[in-house]
Amino acid sequence: MSEWKEYRLGDICEIFAGGDAPKEKYSKLKTNEYNIPIFSNGITDEGLYGYTDKARVLTPATTITARGTVGVVFRRKEPYFPIVRLISVIGNKELLDSDFLYYKLKSTYIDGEGSVQAQLTVPMISNYRIDIPSLEKQRSIASILSALDEKIAVNRRICENLEAQAQALFKNWFIDFAPFKNGQFVESELGMIPEGWRVGRLEELGDIVGGATPSKAEDSYYTSKGIAWLTPKDLSNKLSKFTSRGEIDLTQEGYNSCSAKLMPKGSVLFSSRAPIGYLTIAKNDICTNQGFKSVVPKYAGTAYIYYLLKTNTKRIESMSSGTTFKEASGSLMKSLAVIIPPKSIIDNYEASVVEIFNEQEVIEDESSRLSTLRDTLLPKLMSGQIKV
Repeated sequence: MSEWKEYRLGDICEIFAGGDAPKEKYSKLKTNEYNIPIFSNGITDEGLYGYTDKARVLTPATTITARGTVGVVFRRKEPYFPIVRLISVIGNKELLDSDFLYYKLKSTYIDGEGSVQAQLTVPMISNYRIDIPSLEKQRSIASILSALDEKIAVNRRICENLEAQAQALFKNWFIDFAPFKNGQFVESELGMIPEGWRVGRLEELGDIVGGATPSKAEDSYYTSKGIAWLTPKDLSNKLSKFTSRGEIDLTQEGYNSCSAKLMPKGSVLFSSRAPIGYLTIAKNDICTNQGFKSVVPKYAGTAYIYYLLKTNTKRIESMSSGTTFKEASGSLMKSLAVIIPPKSIIDNYEASVVEIFNEQEVIEDESSRLSTLRDTLLPKLMSGQIKV
Protein backbone atom coordinates (compact mmCIF):
# COMPACT_ATOMS: atom_id res chain seq x y z
CA MET A 1 0.00 0.00 0.00
CA SER A 2 3.03 2.30 0.22
CA GLU A 3 2.56 3.33 -3.42
CA TRP A 4 -1.10 4.22 -2.77
CA LYS A 5 -1.95 7.80 -1.89
CA GLU A 6 -4.94 9.18 -0.02
CA TYR A 7 -7.07 11.97 -1.47
CA ARG A 8 -10.22 13.81 -0.55
CA LEU A 9 -12.70 12.90 -3.31
CA GLY A 10 -13.70 16.50 -3.89
CA ASP A 11 -10.07 17.45 -4.58
CA ILE A 12 -9.64 15.03 -7.46
CA CYS A 13 -13.17 14.86 -8.89
CA GLU A 14 -15.88 17.11 -10.25
CA ILE A 15 -18.99 16.28 -8.21
CA PHE A 16 -22.47 17.64 -8.83
CA ALA A 17 -26.13 16.80 -8.40
CA GLY A 18 -28.55 16.30 -11.28
CA GLY A 19 -31.23 18.72 -12.34
CA ASP A 20 -34.52 18.98 -14.17
CA ALA A 21 -35.22 20.06 -17.71
CA PRO A 22 -38.32 21.95 -18.85
CA LYS A 23 -41.32 19.61 -19.08
CA GLU A 24 -41.65 20.08 -22.82
CA LYS A 25 -38.22 18.52 -23.29
CA TYR A 26 -39.29 15.17 -21.81
CA SER A 27 -39.78 12.06 -23.90
CA LYS A 28 -40.14 8.38 -23.08
CA LEU A 29 -38.47 6.83 -20.04
CA LYS A 30 -34.90 5.66 -20.52
CA THR A 31 -32.90 3.40 -18.22
CA ASN A 32 -29.26 2.49 -17.85
CA GLU A 33 -27.82 -1.01 -18.21
CA TYR A 34 -28.67 -1.84 -14.60
CA ASN A 35 -32.27 -0.75 -15.16
CA ILE A 36 -31.93 2.28 -12.88
CA PRO A 37 -33.87 5.27 -14.26
CA ILE A 38 -31.55 8.04 -15.42
CA PHE A 39 -34.17 10.53 -16.54
CA SER A 40 -37.14 11.57 -14.47
CA ASN A 41 -39.32 11.09 -17.54
CA GLY A 42 -36.77 10.61 -20.29
CA ILE A 43 -35.47 13.62 -22.18
CA THR A 44 -35.09 14.44 -25.84
CA ASP A 45 -31.73 15.12 -27.48
CA GLU A 46 -32.77 18.76 -27.69
CA GLY A 47 -33.37 18.76 -23.95
CA LEU A 48 -30.05 17.05 -23.27
CA TYR A 49 -27.93 19.42 -25.29
CA GLY A 50 -30.06 22.51 -24.75
CA TYR A 51 -30.16 22.57 -20.97
CA THR A 52 -27.53 23.74 -18.48
CA ASP A 53 -23.94 22.52 -18.72
CA LYS A 54 -23.92 21.58 -15.05
CA ALA A 55 -26.96 19.33 -15.29
CA ARG A 56 -25.71 17.20 -18.17
CA VAL A 57 -22.87 14.70 -18.42
CA LEU A 58 -21.04 14.32 -21.71
CA THR A 59 -18.06 12.22 -20.57
CA PRO A 60 -17.84 8.84 -18.80
CA ALA A 61 -18.99 9.29 -15.21
CA THR A 62 -19.79 7.39 -12.06
CA THR A 63 -23.22 8.15 -10.65
CA ILE A 64 -24.53 7.58 -7.12
CA THR A 65 -28.17 7.44 -6.04
CA ALA A 66 -28.66 10.20 -3.47
CA ARG A 67 -32.23 9.66 -2.27
CA GLY A 68 -34.57 6.73 -1.75
CA THR A 69 -32.24 3.75 -2.13
CA VAL A 70 -29.05 5.58 -1.20
CA GLY A 71 -25.55 4.70 -2.34
CA VAL A 72 -26.21 2.58 -5.45
CA VAL A 73 -23.22 3.16 -7.73
CA PHE A 74 -23.37 2.75 -11.50
CA ARG A 75 -21.69 4.24 -14.55
CA ARG A 76 -22.56 5.80 -17.86
CA LYS A 77 -20.18 6.03 -20.82
CA GLU A 78 -22.56 7.87 -23.16
CA PRO A 79 -24.03 11.38 -22.63
CA TYR A 80 -26.90 11.52 -20.16
CA PHE A 81 -28.99 13.89 -18.09
CA PRO A 82 -28.98 12.93 -14.38
CA ILE A 83 -32.10 13.72 -12.39
CA VAL A 84 -32.01 15.46 -9.01
CA ARG A 85 -31.86 12.16 -7.11
CA LEU A 86 -28.46 11.38 -8.62
CA ILE A 87 -24.97 12.71 -7.95
CA SER A 88 -22.37 12.43 -10.71
CA VAL A 89 -18.64 12.03 -10.08
CA ILE A 90 -16.10 12.74 -12.84
CA GLY A 91 -12.46 12.11 -11.99
CA ASN A 92 -9.41 14.19 -12.88
CA LYS A 93 -8.01 12.32 -15.90
CA GLU A 94 -4.43 12.94 -14.78
CA LEU A 95 -5.04 11.15 -11.50
CA LEU A 96 -7.99 8.82 -11.98
CA ASP A 97 -8.98 6.18 -14.49
CA SER A 98 -12.78 6.41 -14.98
CA ASP A 99 -13.29 2.63 -14.67
CA PHE A 100 -11.12 2.44 -11.56
CA LEU A 101 -13.14 5.28 -9.99
CA TYR A 102 -16.36 3.38 -10.65
CA TYR A 103 -15.08 0.19 -8.98
CA LYS A 104 -13.49 2.15 -6.13
CA LEU A 105 -16.79 3.81 -5.30
CA LYS A 106 -18.64 0.49 -5.63
CA SER A 107 -16.32 -0.94 -2.98
CA THR A 108 -16.85 2.07 -0.68
CA TYR A 109 -19.72 2.09 1.79
CA ILE A 110 -21.49 5.41 1.26
CA ASP A 111 -24.13 6.10 3.88
CA GLY A 112 -26.76 8.83 3.77
CA GLU A 113 -28.05 11.16 6.46
CA GLY A 114 -31.50 12.52 7.18
CA SER A 115 -34.12 12.52 9.92
CA VAL A 116 -37.00 11.38 7.68
CA GLN A 117 -35.31 9.89 4.63
CA ALA A 118 -31.63 9.14 4.21
CA GLN A 119 -29.95 11.12 1.46
CA LEU A 120 -26.52 11.97 0.12
CA THR A 121 -25.30 15.47 -0.71
CA VAL A 122 -22.47 16.78 -2.83
CA PRO A 123 -20.50 18.00 0.26
CA MET A 124 -20.84 14.59 1.92
CA ILE A 125 -19.44 12.76 -1.11
CA SER A 126 -16.77 15.42 -1.63
CA ASN A 127 -15.44 14.79 1.87
CA TYR A 128 -14.97 11.05 1.36
CA ARG A 129 -11.33 10.05 1.33
CA ILE A 130 -10.01 7.32 -0.96
CA ASP A 131 -6.65 5.64 -1.51
CA ILE A 132 -5.47 5.26 -5.11
CA PRO A 133 -2.34 3.84 -6.78
CA SER A 134 -0.69 5.11 -9.96
CA LEU A 135 -2.75 5.47 -13.13
CA GLU A 136 -1.01 2.45 -14.62
CA LYS A 137 -1.96 0.25 -11.68
CA GLN A 138 -5.48 1.68 -11.66
CA ARG A 139 -5.92 0.61 -15.26
CA SER A 140 -4.55 -2.87 -14.54
CA ILE A 141 -6.93 -3.33 -11.62
CA ALA A 142 -9.92 -1.98 -13.53
CA SER A 143 -9.15 -4.20 -16.53
CA ILE A 144 -9.54 -7.34 -14.41
CA LEU A 145 -12.91 -6.28 -13.03
CA SER A 146 -14.07 -4.88 -16.39
CA ALA A 147 -13.26 -8.18 -18.10
CA LEU A 148 -15.53 -9.99 -15.65
CA ASP A 149 -18.32 -7.43 -16.08
CA GLU A 150 -17.99 -7.55 -19.86
CA LYS A 151 -18.31 -11.35 -19.88
CA ILE A 152 -21.38 -11.10 -17.65
CA ALA A 153 -22.85 -8.51 -20.03
CA VAL A 154 -22.13 -10.76 -23.04
CA ASN A 155 -23.83 -13.65 -21.24
CA ARG A 156 -26.83 -11.47 -20.52
CA ARG A 157 -27.16 -10.53 -24.18
CA ILE A 158 -26.87 -14.18 -25.25
CA CYS A 159 -29.63 -15.14 -22.79
CA GLU A 160 -31.81 -12.28 -24.03
CA ASN A 161 -31.36 -13.47 -27.60
CA LEU A 162 -32.24 -17.05 -26.66
CA GLU A 163 -35.22 -15.77 -24.69
CA ALA A 164 -36.47 -13.84 -27.71
CA GLN A 165 -36.26 -17.02 -29.82
CA ALA A 166 -38.21 -19.18 -27.36
CA GLN A 167 -40.81 -16.50 -26.73
CA ALA A 168 -41.23 -15.80 -30.47
CA LEU A 169 -41.84 -19.50 -31.10
CA PHE A 170 -44.47 -19.57 -28.33
CA LYS A 171 -46.22 -16.54 -29.88
CA ASN A 172 -46.02 -18.07 -33.36
CA TRP A 173 -47.59 -21.36 -32.24
CA PHE A 174 -49.99 -20.44 -29.45
CA ILE A 175 -51.03 -16.83 -30.08
CA ASP A 176 -50.75 -16.36 -33.85
CA PHE A 177 -51.43 -20.08 -34.57
CA ALA A 178 -49.18 -19.76 -37.64
CA PRO A 179 -48.43 -23.49 -38.11
CA PHE A 180 -52.16 -24.29 -37.89
CA LYS A 181 -53.64 -21.57 -40.12
CA ASN A 182 -54.57 -23.99 -42.88
CA GLY A 183 -56.79 -26.00 -40.53
CA GLN A 184 -60.29 -25.34 -39.23
CA PHE A 185 -60.89 -22.82 -36.42
CA VAL A 186 -63.72 -22.73 -33.87
CA GLU A 187 -65.17 -20.08 -31.55
CA SER A 188 -64.17 -20.06 -27.87
CA GLU A 189 -64.46 -17.73 -24.88
CA LEU A 190 -60.89 -16.62 -25.66
CA GLY A 191 -61.51 -16.07 -29.36
CA MET A 192 -60.96 -18.27 -32.40
CA ILE A 193 -58.79 -21.32 -31.74
CA PRO A 194 -57.74 -24.28 -33.92
CA GLU A 195 -60.21 -27.14 -34.08
CA GLY A 196 -59.24 -29.83 -31.57
CA TRP A 197 -57.97 -27.25 -29.09
CA ARG A 198 -60.04 -26.10 -26.14
CA VAL A 199 -60.33 -23.55 -23.37
CA GLY A 200 -59.74 -24.98 -19.93
CA ARG A 201 -58.48 -23.88 -16.53
CA LEU A 202 -54.88 -23.29 -15.45
CA GLU A 203 -55.17 -26.00 -12.80
CA GLU A 204 -55.59 -28.55 -15.62
CA LEU A 205 -52.03 -27.80 -16.78
CA GLY A 206 -50.42 -28.13 -13.37
CA ASP A 207 -50.97 -28.08 -9.63
CA ILE A 208 -51.35 -24.56 -8.21
CA VAL A 209 -49.29 -24.27 -5.03
CA GLY A 210 -49.30 -21.43 -2.52
CA GLY A 211 -46.67 -20.74 0.12
CA ALA A 212 -46.27 -19.75 3.75
CA THR A 213 -43.92 -18.04 6.20
CA PRO A 214 -42.84 -19.58 9.51
CA SER A 215 -42.99 -17.33 12.56
CA LYS A 216 -40.28 -14.68 12.39
CA ALA A 217 -40.15 -14.74 16.20
CA GLU A 218 -38.54 -18.20 16.08
CA ASP A 219 -34.89 -17.92 15.05
CA SER A 220 -34.68 -21.72 14.94
CA TYR A 221 -36.99 -21.74 11.92
CA TYR A 222 -34.41 -20.08 9.66
CA THR A 223 -30.91 -20.97 8.55
CA SER A 224 -28.30 -20.13 5.91
CA LYS A 225 -28.26 -23.67 4.51
CA GLY A 226 -31.38 -25.78 4.75
CA ILE A 227 -34.62 -26.08 2.79
CA ALA A 228 -34.69 -23.61 -0.12
CA TRP A 229 -37.33 -20.91 0.40
CA LEU A 230 -38.18 -17.92 -1.79
CA THR A 231 -39.93 -14.56 -1.32
CA PRO A 232 -40.83 -11.93 -3.96
CA LYS A 233 -38.20 -9.68 -2.39
CA ASP A 234 -35.53 -12.24 -3.35
CA LEU A 235 -36.44 -11.69 -7.00
CA SER A 236 -36.66 -7.90 -6.84
CA ASN A 237 -32.94 -7.28 -7.29
CA LYS A 238 -32.05 -10.29 -9.42
CA LEU A 239 -34.82 -11.68 -11.56
CA SER A 240 -33.13 -14.70 -13.16
CA LYS A 241 -35.00 -17.16 -15.31
CA PHE A 242 -33.82 -19.98 -13.04
CA THR A 243 -33.67 -19.80 -9.24
CA SER A 244 -32.27 -22.20 -6.67
CA ARG A 245 -33.08 -20.40 -3.40
CA GLY A 246 -33.71 -17.08 -1.71
CA GLU A 247 -31.60 -15.10 0.74
CA ILE A 248 -32.49 -17.37 3.66
CA ASP A 249 -33.47 -21.04 3.98
CA LEU A 250 -35.85 -22.80 6.33
CA THR A 251 -34.87 -25.40 8.87
CA GLN A 252 -36.86 -28.65 8.89
CA GLU A 253 -38.55 -27.37 12.05
CA GLY A 254 -39.51 -24.12 10.34
CA TYR A 255 -40.81 -25.96 7.29
CA ASN A 256 -42.91 -28.27 9.46
CA SER A 257 -44.35 -25.30 11.36
CA CYS A 258 -46.17 -23.80 8.37
CA SER A 259 -48.10 -24.81 5.27
CA ALA A 260 -45.27 -24.18 2.79
CA LYS A 261 -44.94 -27.01 0.29
CA LEU A 262 -41.79 -28.23 -1.44
CA MET A 263 -42.06 -28.14 -5.24
CA PRO A 264 -39.79 -30.03 -7.64
CA LYS A 265 -37.25 -28.72 -10.13
CA GLY A 266 -39.02 -27.25 -13.16
CA SER A 267 -41.88 -25.71 -11.17
CA VAL A 268 -42.86 -22.26 -12.41
CA LEU A 269 -42.84 -19.77 -9.52
CA PHE A 270 -45.20 -16.82 -10.02
CA SER A 271 -45.43 -13.95 -7.52
CA SER A 272 -49.08 -13.26 -6.80
CA ARG A 273 -48.71 -10.04 -4.83
CA ALA A 274 -46.31 -7.19 -4.04
CA PRO A 275 -45.85 -7.30 -7.01
CA ILE A 276 -47.86 -9.60 -9.25
CA GLY A 277 -45.82 -11.14 -12.03
CA TYR A 278 -42.30 -12.01 -10.92
CA LEU A 279 -41.62 -15.23 -12.77
CA THR A 280 -38.83 -17.78 -12.36
CA ILE A 281 -38.20 -21.51 -12.73
CA ALA A 282 -37.09 -23.74 -9.85
CA LYS A 283 -33.59 -25.22 -10.30
CA ASN A 284 -34.18 -27.68 -7.46
CA ASP A 285 -36.71 -28.55 -4.77
CA ILE A 286 -37.96 -25.26 -3.30
CA CYS A 287 -40.83 -23.74 -1.33
CA THR A 288 -42.04 -20.14 -1.18
CA ASN A 289 -43.76 -17.69 1.11
CA GLN A 290 -47.40 -16.72 0.66
CA GLY A 291 -46.47 -14.17 -2.02
CA PHE A 292 -46.48 -16.87 -4.71
CA LYS A 293 -49.01 -18.98 -6.55
CA SER A 294 -46.73 -21.40 -8.35
CA VAL A 295 -47.50 -24.06 -10.95
CA VAL A 296 -46.07 -27.59 -10.77
CA PRO A 297 -46.27 -28.92 -14.37
CA LYS A 298 -48.64 -31.81 -14.96
CA TYR A 299 -50.40 -31.86 -18.36
CA ALA A 300 -48.11 -29.18 -19.82
CA GLY A 301 -44.37 -28.76 -19.41
CA THR A 302 -42.31 -26.02 -17.79
CA ALA A 303 -41.73 -23.95 -20.94
CA TYR A 304 -45.39 -23.82 -22.01
CA ILE A 305 -46.55 -22.85 -18.51
CA TYR A 306 -43.76 -20.27 -18.15
CA TYR A 307 -44.70 -18.38 -21.32
CA LEU A 308 -48.42 -18.86 -20.75
CA LEU A 309 -48.08 -17.05 -17.41
CA LYS A 310 -45.75 -14.45 -18.91
CA THR A 311 -48.22 -13.54 -21.68
CA ASN A 312 -51.16 -13.53 -19.24
CA THR A 313 -49.59 -11.51 -16.41
CA LYS A 314 -51.45 -8.27 -17.21
CA ARG A 315 -54.70 -10.18 -17.50
CA ILE A 316 -54.11 -11.86 -14.13
CA GLU A 317 -53.30 -8.50 -12.55
CA SER A 318 -56.49 -6.94 -13.95
CA MET A 319 -58.54 -9.74 -12.38
CA SER A 320 -56.80 -9.51 -8.99
CA SER A 321 -58.24 -7.68 -6.00
CA GLY A 322 -57.22 -6.37 -2.58
CA THR A 323 -57.52 -3.34 -0.33
CA THR A 324 -53.88 -2.71 0.61
CA PHE A 325 -52.40 -4.22 -2.56
CA LYS A 326 -53.69 -6.38 -5.37
CA GLU A 327 -53.35 -10.13 -5.00
CA ALA A 328 -54.02 -13.01 -7.37
CA SER A 329 -55.79 -15.51 -5.18
CA GLY A 330 -55.43 -19.26 -5.40
CA SER A 331 -58.98 -19.60 -6.72
CA LEU A 332 -58.29 -16.99 -9.41
CA MET A 333 -55.16 -18.80 -10.56
CA LYS A 334 -56.81 -22.24 -10.53
CA SER A 335 -59.84 -21.07 -12.51
CA LEU A 336 -57.92 -18.85 -14.96
CA ALA A 337 -59.24 -19.58 -18.45
CA VAL A 338 -56.40 -20.65 -20.76
CA ILE A 339 -56.05 -22.19 -24.18
CA ILE A 340 -55.15 -25.89 -24.00
CA PRO A 341 -53.76 -27.40 -27.20
CA PRO A 342 -53.47 -31.18 -27.70
CA LYS A 343 -50.71 -32.61 -25.51
CA SER A 344 -48.69 -33.71 -28.54
CA ILE A 345 -48.39 -30.09 -29.68
CA ILE A 346 -47.33 -28.89 -26.22
CA ASP A 347 -44.78 -31.71 -26.06
CA ASN A 348 -43.41 -30.72 -29.49
CA TYR A 349 -43.00 -27.15 -28.28
CA GLU A 350 -41.19 -28.32 -25.15
CA ALA A 351 -38.84 -30.40 -27.30
CA SER A 352 -38.20 -27.40 -29.56
CA VAL A 353 -37.06 -25.11 -26.72
CA VAL A 354 -35.48 -27.51 -24.24
CA GLU A 355 -31.96 -26.83 -25.54
CA ILE A 356 -32.57 -23.08 -25.31
CA PHE A 357 -33.66 -23.44 -21.68
CA ASN A 358 -30.68 -25.68 -20.88
CA GLU A 359 -28.24 -23.23 -22.44
CA GLN A 360 -29.79 -20.30 -20.58
CA GLU A 361 -29.45 -22.15 -17.28
CA VAL A 362 -25.78 -22.95 -17.94
CA ILE A 363 -25.07 -19.32 -18.90
CA GLU A 364 -26.86 -17.96 -15.83
CA ASP A 365 -24.81 -20.32 -13.64
CA GLU A 366 -21.60 -19.07 -15.24
CA SER A 367 -22.63 -15.44 -14.74
CA SER A 368 -23.43 -16.16 -11.10
CA ARG A 369 -19.94 -17.61 -10.56
CA LEU A 370 -18.34 -14.65 -12.34
CA SER A 371 -20.35 -12.20 -10.22
CA THR A 372 -19.23 -13.96 -7.05
CA LEU A 373 -15.61 -13.86 -8.23
CA ARG A 374 -15.88 -10.15 -9.08
CA ASP A 375 -17.48 -9.32 -5.75
CA THR A 376 -14.78 -11.29 -3.93
CA LEU A 377 -11.93 -9.61 -5.81
CA LEU A 378 -13.38 -6.08 -5.70
CA PRO A 379 -12.61 -5.12 -2.06
CA LYS A 380 -9.25 -6.89 -2.12
CA LEU A 381 -8.11 -5.20 -5.32
CA MET A 382 -9.39 -1.81 -4.15
CA SER A 383 -7.60 -2.06 -0.80
CA GLY A 384 -4.31 -3.25 -2.28
CA GLN A 385 -4.57 -6.68 -0.61
CA ILE A 386 -4.09 -8.33 -3.99
CA LYS A 387 -1.22 -6.97 -6.06
CA VAL A 388 -1.62 -6.77 -9.83
